[in-house]
Amino acid sequence: MVLFKADAERLAQRRKPWTFVASGVPLREDVLVRTDAASVEQRLAEYLPRLRELGFSFPE
Repeated sequence: MVLFKADAERLAQRRKPWTFVASGVPLREDVLVRTDAASVEQRLAEYLPRLRELGFSFPE
């Protein structure tokens, strides 16, 4: 599972409004990746290559 969430409260407070969460297969069951970012593009550039290495499949 991969989830992007936009938080309007954090956006209004000029904090990092985007939350990225990844869990489940192919990650171990006890692994959850969660991080906040200023933009979706920032997270995608950082995490898509790593998630592809782990076996996730995403369109270009």
